Amino acid sequence: MTDVIDLLNRLSTSFEEVRSYILGLKKSELQNFKETWVDGQEVMQTLHVSKRTLQSLRDSGVLPYSRINGKFYYKVSDLENLLTSNYSNLNSKDHGNK
Repeated sequence: MTDVIDLLNRLSTSFEEVRSYILGLKKSELQNFKETWVDGQEVMQTLHVSKRTLQSLRDSGVLPYSRINGKFYYKVSDLENLLTSNYSNLNSKDHGNK
C-alpha cells in the first residue's frame, strides 16, 4: 500500500512540473505575440481607419512606429496600449450621471 501512495505522490509531483512548464510556454507565446510587428495595411484593416488617420496617429506621437524603406510597422503591444488607454465603458455607473 505504501508503494502505491509513493507512486501517486511522484505522479502528482510530475504532473505539477508538466503543468508549470505548459503554463510557462503559454505565457511566452503571449509575450511573443505582443512583440510582433504588423504593417500599416494590417493596422488600417483591423482598426477600420484610413491611411490619413493612421498618419495622424503617427505624426501626433500617439502611435509609435518603425519605418523601413518607406513602409511603416507597428508593435501589436503598442496598438493594444492605444486601444486600452482609449477604452470607455458605457455601462459605467458614472455614465448616467454626466
